[in-house]
Amino acid sequence: MPASTKVLTSIENSEGDHCVDVFVRPDGTFGFEEYRRDPEDGEGWFPLHRYSHQVFATAEDALARAQSRVEWMVDSAAKAAQPSNRRVSQ
Repeated sequence: MPASTKVLTSIENSEGDHCVDVFVRPDGTFGFEEYRRDPEDGEGWFPLHRYSHQVFATAEDALARAQSRVEWMVDSAAKAAQPSNRRVSQ
């Protein structure tokens, strides 16, 4: 990602080995990219180059697309939407 691009938010998965950054470009458009890291190598985050070319009018639009396209974000949303079998004691 070019240095002039500003990351607005970064969301990590529960394992800490993937994240999604939502960013704004110098021209005022927004985008997102998925990154991965291998904790054992200590080299940091690597872009997966799947999504950064897409252009969105707002950060919210970019985040919504990420949540519908990035597999681990889709899975997390699906789990959160499932009803719980847990009973609450009163």
